[in-house]
Amino acid sequence: MIADKCRVVCLLFFLLWVVDTSAQRNKAQLQKEKQQNLDKIKETEKILTQTSQQKNSSLGELAALTQRILQQEALILSIQSEMELMDMDIGENNEILKSLQTDLAKLKEEYGAMVFSAQKTSSGVSKLMFLFSASTFDQLAMRIKYMEQYGTARRDQAAVIKNVQEQLAEQVLIIEGKKDEKTKLLNEEVSEKNNLDGLKQKQNTIVRTLTKEERRLKNDLEDTRKAVAKLDKIINDIIREEMERAAREAAAAARNKNKESVRASESVTALSNSFEENKSKFPWPATGFVSQKFGRQNHPVLKGIILQNDGINIQTAQGEKVKSIFAGEVRAVAFIPTLGNSVIVSHGEYFTVYSGLKDVFVKKGQKLTINQEIGKVLVNSEGISELRFQIRKNTIALDPQMWLKD
Repeated sequence: MIADKCRVVCLLFFLLWVVDTSAQRNKAQLQKEKQQNLDKIKETEKILTQTSQQKNSSLGELAALTQRILQQEALILSIQSEMELMDMDIGENNEILKSLQTDLAKLKEEYGAMVFSAQKTSSGVSKLMFLFSASTFDQLAMRIKYMEQYGTARRDQAAVIKNVQEQLAEQVLIIEGKKDEKTKLLNEEVSEKNNLDGLKQKQNTIVRTLTKEERRLKNDLEDTRKAVAKLDKIINDIIREEMERAAREAAAAARNKNKESVRASESVTALSNSFEENKSKFPWPATGFVSQKFGRQNHPVLKGIILQNDGINIQTAQGEKVKSIFAGEVRAVAFIPTLGNSVIVSHGEYFTVYSGLKDVFVKKGQKLTINQEIGKVLVNSEGISELRFQIRKNTIALDPQMWLKD
């Protein structure tokens, strides 16, 4: 019986350890996620502050504020997830506490019965009579052994009770500590929700202000569209030239089996394959947040206006350096009014385009390595630093976010 109880108590201790270990692992993941959100918030706050210093109520400020709201909502969600985990922990610990209390009551009841039985034969005369009433020597030996085992059982039972009592006290402290943590999280959630309300109010104010500047925004949009059209023509012309050159080299290699042509064709294929293999693994070309996604989307202020983006816009801190996402060769460096400098890099059949640069650190024909600095992001008249980044397979525009690391 005592051995069975010991096994039960050991099982409870094991369950406590398993629950605590699992909870700690999940908690660590949530806390890591929350810290990542806080780091992103800090980064966006810096961009938001720099943008608003030069001009209040700009599209750049609105984009940064919108991103800040998304990050704030993610932070609140992390806190809520942590609270849900805390509730589960407290519930599981309460169940274990109840189980320990039930086992302790049974152990005490059994121990009481053992003590009562011992008291009935507690006198030395009774013990002697029990021993010497044995009819044979073997029976006498068995009765002596029984009394020894009975005494050991009582001591073991008392030890188990003590262990369970200690575990109960520890469990109570754990639950109280978790409840204190939950209270802190609740207060943190309330504070962050208040911050979120303030951010949304500011966002609404900026939208109302910008709505009154509809004519200026439309003129700016038209200027940008013209600049983007010029850039697209440059990109497409360069890519077509590359495609024609690659086709000529492949034809020459097939016709004459010229070693140099064969090597050139194989090099392009190998580089293209290597680029494809690294899909979703590429580093980001700059630190910041996506202020405009790939494809078609509504204008953030102007109703009925649809924006078309063949890449993504990454809003950055002022003076941010731009880096190559993969090894390649610079095919062109071009300047376009409104957009600033653009660098086009080939990676076999693939091309990356970095636009919106103030300073350029590379030149046409230069071989680049991964993470090599290409230039510095331009700060426009409204204080916005924004990189326009594209990935293309020949002339087909691809969504860069599908290729970059999460």
